[in-house]
Amino acid sequence: MGLLDPYCSRDGRAHNELPWKTGRVKVTQRPDPPTGFRRAFFRAPIYLYRCHLGFLLGGRFLLLEHVGRKSGARRQVVLEVVNHDAVGDGYVLAAGFGPKSDWYRNLRAQPNATVQVGRRRLSVTAEFLDAETGADFMAHYAAEHPKLGMRIARGMGFDVDGSASDFRAAGREIRFVRLRPRD
Repeated sequence: MGLLDPYCSRDGRAHNELPWKTGRVKVTQRPDPPTGFRRAFFRAPIYLYRCHLGFLLGGRFLLLEHVGRKSGARRQVVLEVVNHDAVGDGYVLAAGFGPKSDWYRNLRAQPNATVQVGRRRLSVTAEFLDAETGADFMAHYAAEHPKLGMRIARGMGFDVDGSASDFRAAGREIRFVRLRPRD
């Protein structure tokens, strides 16, 4: 799989700091997926897509339609796009709430899905990225969006100092998924 449980160090012990080749990043507390009112707040953008207003969110967000791993029912979630490959037309997403995120677990069970970006719909297949590739994407995202990168990293439970090495260290612990168009 390439990625480990973010609640444990690489040798399996619980941790507060993760040592890396290039530096250290302090893990404050990884958040659980939202419930109650917070969940309703995070799901609100789905209604923009249902009302054909998804274009208002631009290319930084997409609606992911996937199949529930247990129920087999169609599920939807709006996620931020970490990277868009205009040549290959792929989208990279981060599982901000870790491997417990339902959409992540559902894609693990059934990698075929559909995305809507603005008014455009694509059939895609999920590819789960290794830790080093995740580190590259996190460092690149933080370089393009420094303030937002800091807020997002802290929201995911990482106390980063703003350096590329800290973002790379955090990126090694975050699960990243690339959605590639199906032929």
